[in-house]
Amino acid sequence: MPVAPPPPKSLPLTALRAFEAAARLGGFTAAAAELGVTPGAVTAHVKALEEGLGAALFERQSKGVRLTALGAAAAGGFTEAFDALARAEAVLRARAAPQVVHVATLPAIAQLWLSPRLPALRAAAPEISVSITALEAPPNLKRAPYDLSLFPAATGGRLVAVDAVFPVCAPALADRLRRPEDLAAVPCLSDAAWAGDWDLWLAAAGVAVRPRGPVFSLYALAVEEAVNGAGVLMGHAALVADHLARGRLIAPFPQRVALPQGLRLWSARPMPRGSAVARVVEELSRGAP
Repeated sequence: MPVAPPPPKSLPLTALRAFEAAARLGGFTAAAAELGVTPGAVTAHVKALEEGLGAALFERQSKGVRLTALGAAAAGGFTEAFDALARAEAVLRARAAPQVVHVATLPAIAQLWLSPRLPALRAAAPEISVSITALEAPPNLKRAPYDLSLFPAATGGRLVAVDAVFPVCAPALADRLRRPEDLAAVPCLSDAAWAGDWDLWLAAAGVAVRPRGPVFSLYALAVEEAVNGAGVLMGHAALVADHLARGRLIAPFPQRVALPQGLRLWSARPMPRGSAVARVVEELSRGAP
């Protein structure tokens, strides 16, 4: 009676994904950030893969890792394979839920720019559902399950809002500010992600003042504190426009510094005319420069 030998055991998909990400991004830490796991998990997956192969894929060095000849020869094929898998997954998601659009953006943009525009979008396209995910960095749209990303950038995508920085504060606090030098006597609120905004504006205004005050990790919270009268915030025009229009914030000085980065929309895939993604882009682009 013939005996069929067992088929060779497949290499674990998770380990292959960790290897491909580390090879493409140049390190285990960057791969972990993209995959949403710890660097230790990526290290363990790659080590298990190397043990299963009986060959090294990376050279471990004091300043990081470098692909071996074997790893370099294999990496490109896996990148193509995972890109193709991501495209197939995107098609499957779109066909399964053609009226759902997934948007990735910064937390501050989600709360201060995108959220105020959702009622008009729903009114114009009530059949479309918009799902929003707040991220601290733009996703890799070739891999991530998002239809659109909305982030500050100087080029690429579709520009939906220009940006500039300038001080803003509550009306009561504005009464104490006659000239930029008066900023030395009030709390100056800062956002950790945009730590250089104050220096940029002060240099352009020609003012030798060292701003002092609380630093926030959430820009939307810093905006609310400025509205509450806690201090003067370096406002981003695209994000404080609604508060300025309602009079909750005031720009006490006329100087503005235009930024090369505007808010830009990127699409994860082609947008056929009339599709849900195309409709969302059209609505969010209304009034764009």
